[in-house]
This record gives sequence, C-alpha cells and structure tokens, in this order.
Amino acid sequence: MCDEAAAGQLASFDRPARLLMVNQFAINLGFYMLMPYLADHLSHGLGLAAWAVGLVLGVRNLSQQGMFLVGGTLADRYGCKPLILAGCALRTVAFGLLAVADSLPVLVLASGLTGLAGALFNPAVRAYLAADAGEGRRVEAFAAFNVFYQAGILVGPLAGLALLTWDFGVVCAVAALIFGALAVLQARALPARPPAGRGAEPAWRAVAADWRTVAANRPFLLLAAAMSGSYVLAFQVYLALPLRARELFGEHTGLVTGAVFAVSALAALSGQLKLTAWAKRNLSGPRAIVYGLVLMGAAFLPLPPRSHNTVAGVGALTLCAALLAWGGVLLYPFEMDTVVRLSGDRLVATYYGAHNTASGIAISLSNLAVGALFNIGVRWLPWAALAGTGLVCAGLVSRLHRAGYLAAKPVPVPG
Repeated sequence: MCDEAAAGQLASFDRPARLLMVNQFAINLGFYMLMPYLADHLSHGLGLAAWAVGLVLGVRNLSQQGMFLVGGTLADRYGCKPLILAGCALRTVAFGLLAVADSLPVLVLASGLTGLAGALFNPAVRAYLAADAGEGRRVEAFAAFNVFYQAGILVGPLAGLALLTWDFGVVCAVAALIFGALAVLQARALPARPPAGRGAEPAWRAVAADWRTVAANRPFLLLAAAMSGSYVLAFQVYLALPLRARELFGEHTGLVTGAVFAVSALAALSGQLKLTAWAKRNLSGPRAIVYGLVLMGAAFLPLPPRSHNTVAGVGALTLCAALLAWGGVLLYPFEMDTVVRLSGDRLVATYYGAHNTASGIAISLSNLAVGALFNIGVRWLPWAALAGTGLVCAGLVSRLHRAGYLAAKPVPVPG
C-alpha cells in the first residue's frame, strides 16, 4: 500500500477522497482483526453449540446483505456523510457489545448491529467517492480505494492474531476504538454534501419512487445479475478453497488457508494499479470487466487433480487465489464506474445498495450449491461449475456490451 505508485495515486486526489481511502483501510483493519476469530471465540471461548454459532454469524450476514438497499436509499435521501458516521458509530457499539457479551441474545444483537453498520456506510462511501472523483477519475479513484481496502484485509487478521495473545475481548475493544475514532475523524474532517432537494412528498412515497426507478432500469438489473457471478467466485476464498485445503492437508488446513488469504491480498495489492493502468490504455470498461471474469473463472482450472505432493497442492491453491484476486481487481474499478453511468448519476448510493444486495443473495444461494457439489463426490465437478460461472458471466457482460446496454443513457423515472 505504501509504495510510490500508491502514494502518488493517493496524493493526486482531493482531500475527501484521500480521507475515504485511508478510512477504508481502517474500517477493514478493525473488521478483519475481529471477524476471522469470532467463530472460534463463540464455539471454544463461550462454549456455544454449532447451531448457535451459525445463528450469530448468519444474522450478521443477513442484516448486512439484506439492508444494503435501505442503507443506499437513506444515503441518497439524507446525505452520505450522516450514513457513514452512523455506520461507524453503530459498529463501535456492536464491537463493544461483543467484547462483553456472554449470552446468545446479546451476541445475536451485536452481530446484527455489526451487519447493519456495514449496510449503512458501504453504499454511502462508494457514492461519496464516485461523486468526489467525478466522471474523469472514477476508475482511478476506485482502483486506489481498492488498494487500501485490500491492505486492511491483509493487516487486520495479523493485528487480531497479535491481540489474541491477551484476550478476544481486547481484540473487540481495539476494533471498537478504531471505529469510534473513525466516526470522530470523519465528523470533523469529511465535508458534508447534502443531497439535492427531494421535494415535499412523504418519505415513503419518495423511497418507493426511487426503488421503482432502480427496478425499471433494465440495463442495470442485467449487469447486476451478470456481475453477481464475480462475487460468488471471489467468495470461494472463504468456502471452496478451505474445503480443498481440508481434503489435501487435513489438520494443517488452518496454516494453508492463512497462506491462501495472504496470497490473495498481496496479489490484489501488487496488481491493482498496474492492471487498471494497463486496462485503461488497452480496453474499454466493459472489455476490462469481461477479461476480469474470464480470469476469475480460469482460476479454478488448476484445482481438480488430487496430488499427494504438498508443494503441488499448495501451489495450485495459491495460484487459484492469485488469479481470483487479479481478475477481481481488473474488473472492480470499471464495474463501479459502470454502475454510476447506468444510474445516470442519480440515486448512486441506492444503485450501489441494490447491486450489493443482488450479490449478497447470489453468494447465499451459491454457498448451498457449492456445498452440494462437494457432497456429490465427483472431484472435478465443483471446479468445473465455478470455472463455467466465470465464463458464462463474461459472455453475458460481453453480450450486454455488444447490445449497447452498458452505454450511459437517460434513466427513465417511473411516474
């Protein structure tokens, strides 16, 4: 994150954009120093049953993915800054509760608040960054933003592991302090940008109209459906790759999985700015998205053979993680830019919220499907399905591009 390219890229943006990028590093630092170790704390530290652990983790995911659209709508209606502050403050409270909670109802409440906080600030941060960067620099802004995002994912678990030498409660307390400090910093330093006038109509009617506008935007809905595949593939770092590591390495799974996470984050950090610069010189935005999806699908091709060679097994897993990361960072800035263009620069946070909700639904459904494919016992089937997902989604985006759906057009506003 701190090399000359990243530093120069950061310095080239206005102060609000720089603040949001650094804040995103801190957000991921605080989140990932805690969340990777939460399941172990619940099961071994507090002695919860497996179903209770699943309930706590599931509530967090459901509250975040299910509320993204609401968070984006509130940001468009009341401004991005209040939602960013509310999300950081809410996560401060949630992590503080996790530090002291020892009963299931309080843990469920804290987990739900953690997810809700993310749903509040994630669409708002992206909408604010898109507006601050402007059309000419949106792609570069999201590329730099993703460098800080990935750096937080890399450093967070390491910081959490160090703090665990004291106690899980210390990890929670430090994470809460980080989010509290972010709330104070952004309250003082992030310029307020009130939304455009919303008229005198009742709030519920305005929100309904906004959601109808998004639902009527067929190019956006088609893009969101096609891009859901990229989120499904990226999530396999948490699901399919650990399952493969368990098949190959048994009790050493944790060490191998940690290495896979590190490779994924380092590949993203090393490749983001270079790949974005190359794509801007040589590809249109939709083509960059297509290439990224193809690369993500191809990432799963080295995995099917079972090998008793430890080096070969680790190599296949790390190559998969690296290719997934490079494909993701190639398409991400162009995907974010395309969402803004398809929104017609109106209701941007709502569109980001809807986009995230669609991807969350796809991830939830795909988890069941991937698990079922592993249970069938046909060794190559999960990997073929995942590779095929990348190719199918790439084909869909390419077809949308050729049909003219991804060109910016006036967005119809339902009456």
